[in-house]
Amino acid sequence: MVKSKNNLVRKIGLISGPLFFIILSNLNFFNFNNSAIIVFSLAVWMLIWWVTESISISVTALLPLVIFPIFDVMDMNSVGANYGSSIVFLFFGGFVLALGLEKVNLHKRIALYIISKVGGTPNRIIMGFMISTAFLSMWITNTASTVVMLPIAISVIKLLIDKNEFNRDDNNFALSVMLGIAFSANAGGIATIIGTPPNSVLIGLLENEFNIKITFLKWMVIGLPFTILLLSIIYFVLTRIFFTNKNLSIDASKSIIKLKLDELGALNSREKHVLKIFCFTVFLWIFRGLINSIFPNFILTDSIISVSAAIALFAIPINFNPQDFVLKWKDTKNLSWGILLLFGGGLSLAKAMSETGIILSVTEFITNTNLSVFIIVLMLICLMLFMTELMSNVALVAVLAPVVAGVAIGLDIPILHLLIPVTIASSCAFMLPMATPPNAIVFASGYIKIYDMVRVGILINFLSILLLIIFYKFFIPIIFK
Repeated sequence: MVKSKNNLVRKIGLISGPLFFIILSNLNFFNFNNSAIIVFSLAVWMLIWWVTESISISVTALLPLVIFPIFDVMDMNSVGANYGSSIVFLFFGGFVLALGLEKVNLHKRIALYIISKVGGTPNRIIMGFMISTAFLSMWITNTASTVVMLPIAISVIKLLIDKNEFNRDDNNFALSVMLGIAFSANAGGIATIIGTPPNSVLIGLLENEFNIKITFLKWMVIGLPFTILLLSIIYFVLTRIFFTNKNLSIDASKSIIKLKLDELGALNSREKHVLKIFCFTVFLWIFRGLINSIFPNFILTDSIISVSAAIALFAIPINFNPQDFVLKWKDTKNLSWGILLLFGGGLSLAKAMSETGIILSVTEFITNTNLSVFIIVLMLICLMLFMTELMSNVALVAVLAPVVAGVAIGLDIPILHLLIPVTIASSCAFMLPMATPPNAIVFASGYIKIYDMVRVGILINFLSILLLIIFYKFFIPIIFK
């Protein structure tokens, strides 16, 4: 029944997308100029396809390459340049680095090591799973980090089933672990530019349209504290409010973690090789400003560092064996190429909205409203956060970020002060299984009912909004003056 309903929605979306484009571009309800109405109509078309998932969201992102040149909004070279933006290559390098970590199983070793050091009591084991998942999500996709953690979590939970029947505390522990993994995967990506695609969409928009550059380190200064505080909130909500497990003792779980670590054995040469490249890359990302100031003729950017790391995994042989590299090109079949296209489509849409005056119109409209700045900011954060429960956060940021920038200009506040919390809000989807891949993956495990995810997730959503408002008022203005 659900499947047929989804198919009907997709069919309606497939037809209504281009239909709305034709209607809106011909009727021009908002009295836009010719180019602006085409851009607006295409944005509606893309939004319909993204929301209904009628076709791949990455294929939808290719529409500007066809529509803008045909209707003389932008020529092909101008549109195509957005698909080759430096931010696209920053994320490409990040994807390749994650591929290297996954291929040699280093991500699994890191996760198990963290759990073994943090774990002890049931709540500390939950904390270990959350910290491990969040840390992995800073560097690899939240989907991959969840997939890594899930079988480890299931092994620990099955100890309870083997030992006795599931009682209330056992069930609470299982729910806390599963939801903790999903929610931490979402929260962890906020900490770094490459941790989650919406961050990179924002960075690309700022560079392309406003000539504002945020370094890897500068983002971490705001992103990492937010992630840590959000993880603390999630942990408290799970273990202190909804799923307490005071009477549970699971000492046997330590042996499972140790057993899985022993199965991996000592660090081998391949893992050491990837670890060196990974650590050196992070070092360059963090200290590139200092390096550039010491060597003014040696200019490093986050994108250059990212692509260099990718090349290193393909080109630097292990143990100087010219036949032995960590990655071969065939490994890139597992790369998220579609996300890179999505960046390009989003940047093209943003540039067209700016050049055709749509953002200026939004700016003027907001300027003429009587709502307070605080209420408008709160509304935008809530809009982004709850809409991302229903559609791709990357697609949502691609469409709304340029509009939010226009709103900031209309309110006469620095655009970073508004764009950063609104963008972060797109990664705070904790309520529904379909909101993010981690939510869907843990829901599919069978340990979670949708009722549990919704009642916990909605509270965390509202607490996330409160945290975002605090950052908007007190932290972001200090860091991004």
